[in-house]
Order: sequence, then structure tokens, then C-alpha cells
Amino acid sequence: MTPEKALNFLKEGNERFQNNLKANRNLLEQVNDTSEGQFPFATILSCIDSRVSAELVFDQGLGDIFSIRIAGNFVNEDILGSMEFGCKLAGTKLIVVLGHTSCGAIKGACDHARLGNLTALINKIEPAVEAVKEPADESLRNSKNLEFVDKVSEKNVLLTIDNVREKSPVLAEMEKTGEIKIIGAMYDLSNGEVVFYE
Repeated sequence: MTPEKALNFLKEGNERFQNNLKANRNLLEQVNDTSEGQFPFATILSCIDSRVSAELVFDQGLGDIFSIRIAGNFVNEDILGSMEFGCKLAGTKLIVVLGHTSCGAIKGACDHARLGNLTALINKIEPAVEAVKEPADESLRNSKNLEFVDKVSEKNVLLTIDNVREKSPVLAEMEKTGEIKIIGAMYDLSNGEVVFYE
């Protein structure tokens, strides 16, 4: 397995998903096959949105991917530790930061929402809002402007990748030596397509 092959597996899986052609797999057989160990090929950080299950949108089975989910698909120390485990110890070859269109967490950041513990989560996404400069008109920089929301979602993916490289010397070194690839992607809720940022 190489990072390029891992990426191709995900691309092929998303093609199957879009065409409603699931790979023929026996999940109970996979339970038995993975009962004494796992050998996933990718680690995917995605949002908790119920419509964006990485296993489904990439048509993968049990034991194929590590799936890390948090609203707004950003990284913190615990998520970075999980990624380091996935790549350095379990051998995954690819990290995908997967954002999606019309993201509720991104909308909350665009509106600077404040609510209990959600406030701290929103604060971690707000740098992406500030990094998107257009539109300059403040009345258009909110969750009602879905084009703006999606631009912020894309910027959030790219900033998250920067944070992975900056805050995890382990993963940065693995990427530098070609052991892994770190890539961003966006899932379109309207048609099921994943666009990779290559």
C-alpha cells in the first residue's frame, strides 16, 4: 500500500457511492477477518454531520479506515494523537481532512454563535472565517450566504492541514519522507461527490 494507492481506493469508493454501486463485501466475514487485528489504509478526519459518514461516502468496510469525527473537522491534541497512532503505529498511508458543503459548525462560526461548550469549538473554527476576505461587506459574511459558508469550509480544511503539519512533527516528518500523504477534500451534500484538493 502506498499513499497514492490509498487515495485511489477512496476515489474509486466515492465513484461507487455516487453511482449507488456498493462493493460486494460480507461484513460478518470482515468482523471475523479483523477480530485479531486491523490494517486500515487511511485516516479520515470529518465532521459529525449525519450525512457525511466516511465509510459510506468512500464505500469502505470494516477495518478499512480510521474515522475521526468532530463538528467542523478541526484538530486538537487528542485528534493529532489519534492521527499519529493511525499513521505511525497502525500504518495508514493517507490522512484526509474532509469538509462538506453547508456545514452547520461552519455556519455557527460565520455567525459567531455562542452556546455553552459549543462556544469553545466555534472559536477553533473562526480563524477560517477571518481568513476568507470576500465578501468584505459584513452583511454578507454570515450563514445565510451559502457561497461564503462553503468558502469558509474549504479554508477550514486547508488551515486544519496546516495545523496537522505544524503541531505534529511526527506526521510532518512522515509526509516529508513520503510514508504518508496529507490531503484535503470537500464532500458535496447535493450530489455525494468528494473533490480532493491535490
